[in-house]
Amino acid sequence: QVQLVESGGGLVQARDSLRLSCAASGSTFSTYAMGWFRQAPGKEREFVAAISRSGASTKFAESVKGRFTLSRDNAKNTVSLQMNSLKPEDTAVHYCATGRIFGDVIPGMYNYWGQGTQVTVSS
Repeated sequence: QVQLVESGGGLVQARDSLRLSCAASGSTFSTYAMGWFRQAPGKEREFVAAISRSGASTKFAESVKGRFTLSRDNAKNTVSLQMNSLKPEDTAVHYCATGRIFGDVIPGMYNYWGQGTQVTVSS
């Protein structure tokens, strides 16, 4: 069992930056690949980014590639999503989740989820 808590969301303007963090409980954090997803009102949950267990590999959705970066600190049980050049279409609740396979883009392949943090980008 693992608990995940996202933080760092907020209201920003287009072209601004925001850094989201996900803190995990327990001693097994380093055994999980991690993913970030987002969900806007009335839409399906959408893959954003993924990182491997060691942090050596990352994967991004085409819509955010080149703007977002992903990192993790296994000693601190955290993973961070740096979001730059934000756009209004990035507005959504953002979730982190634990995965068994690196890079999976399907929400159902992830096991544990945080409660989410709201990101709102105004124009």
